[in-house]
Amino acid sequence: MADPKVKRVLMSVTDKTGIVDFARALSDEFGAQIISTGGTAKAIAEAGIPVTPIDEVTEFPEMMDGRVKTLHPRVHGGLLAKRDNADHMAQAAEHDIEMIDMVVVNLYAFEKTVAGGADFATCIENIDIGGPSMLRSAAKNFASVTVVTDPASYEGILDEMRRSGGATTLATRQRLALDVFRTTSAYDGAIASWMGAQMDAADNQLAFPEQMQLGLTKKQALRYGENPHQAAAFYVRDDFPGAEQSLACGMQLQGKELSYNNYLDMDAAWAAVREYTEPACVIVKHLTPCGVCEDADVTTAYKRAHECDPVSAYGGVMAFNRDVTGETVAAIFENKQFVEVIVAPAFSGDACEMYASKPNCRLIATGGVNPAGQGIEFRSVEGGLLAQQSDGVAEDPTDFTCPTKVQPTPEMMDELMFAWRAVKSVKSNAILIAKDHASVGVGGGQPNRVNSARIAIEQAGEKARGAVAASDAFFPFRDGFDTLAQAGVVAVIQPGGSIRDEEVIAAADEQGVCMVFTGHRHFRH
Repeated sequence: MADPKVKRVLMSVTDKTGIVDFARALSDEFGAQIISTGGTAKAIAEAGIPVTPIDEVTEFPEMMDGRVKTLHPRVHGGLLAKRDNADHMAQAAEHDIEMIDMVVVNLYAFEKTVAGGADFATCIENIDIGGPSMLRSAAKNFASVTVVTDPASYEGILDEMRRSGGATTLATRQRLALDVFRTTSAYDGAIASWMGAQMDAADNQLAFPEQMQLGLTKKQALRYGENPHQAAAFYVRDDFPGAEQSLACGMQLQGKELSYNNYLDMDAAWAAVREYTEPACVIVKHLTPCGVCEDADVTTAYKRAHECDPVSAYGGVMAFNRDVTGETVAAIFENKQFVEVIVAPAFSGDACEMYASKPNCRLIATGGVNPAGQGIEFRSVEGGLLAQQSDGVAEDPTDFTCPTKVQPTPEMMDELMFAWRAVKSVKSNAILIAKDHASVGVGGGQPNRVNSARIAIEQAGEKARGAVAASDAFFPFRDGFDTLAQAGVVAVIQPGGSIRDEEVIAAADEQGVCMVFTGHRHFRH
């Protein structure tokens, strides 16, 4: 069957971007009849374009505050009839149903309404019924009907029609139909998630409902997965709160394509640096922080973070919680440090100009800094997803306890708080040694805590003397604590809660070390 020319077009859009120009081109260039509803018909008519109101087609008025207008056999029959099926066409003729060759519809802005904090009744009224029905009917019959949901498609469709004398190709119609089913699926998922949340809230099940719909949109194909032989892609959650200031929606200003591993390291670095309110820098290598520092400015923070482990920092991923300027870039260049990715809220013009000489480095601007530990996070297992609340426990030192004879000074507690925030981003069993608000030794990802303590001590060297340490979970035996104390650590912060707490407290008192219990742990598997 030859590609059908577009002679009759039904338009009903919430987003009226470009709709008048599109209608004018269809009418003036191709002689198409424009049928439309409500506000869309008004906008087209006011532009002087001939338009047929939908009620003239259905011979039935729009009613019930516009809830019923396109749900009619003369609409859906004109969309669903198979043009090459004699029986279909005979029934259409019998009931005065004319064919509709193109549908231009986008849906009520339900997600935007919910995000704007509208009340329950307003959200219900913004659930589109006729729109999805028309889209699905047209998409099902893509053999004959062109269905358009995105204003960005208008010009491309017109160009194709100009080349073909007023028709669209089957390949285009099928691609547009696929877009429709993806759109309506995401739309229904958003409604189901919202309504489920309303019902679950009464049962205190809001965070983890019985059913959960995740809308995901592919942002980009990645260079490869964990290894070059693994294909990979990155998807953005459609419902992510604060997406305008997030890593997922960050803008890549320059550099090579991102890989799967790049994203994992970026996420680890960005999560860690957002723990701090003062200017901070975090350097990550293979998901492990090799340098963490907060200081008066990000350039100083970078220099001191780099000093923690210059060898590991080479080829790492860096994150800043302040904008990156040329001064910071100059410090990076001075260290001759190769960097895979730099993540920051923004980059100054001179910073971008300087990095233009290193085109392989990726610069990612997030647009801002969202508070750490928001919402629900997911991890995949075979055949399913694990979901948990992000680790966003409020850290109030006044809630902590100190069971040792040596009590922390305000300065010591400030240092312990820095270490406690930093250890959250280290894989368990995690030990982090800090001095002057910079990490000096990091050990993690070990099967036992004493080995992590040994690794941290080895890395810190003499810097361990007079430093503080954080342990992401309690010490099951005193050996891990003893390793830190014997290296010169003067204070340790840990959750407490072991059956051998008294043994570890006694060890601290024997060696004159201050110990603070937080009452909660920060495991990171």
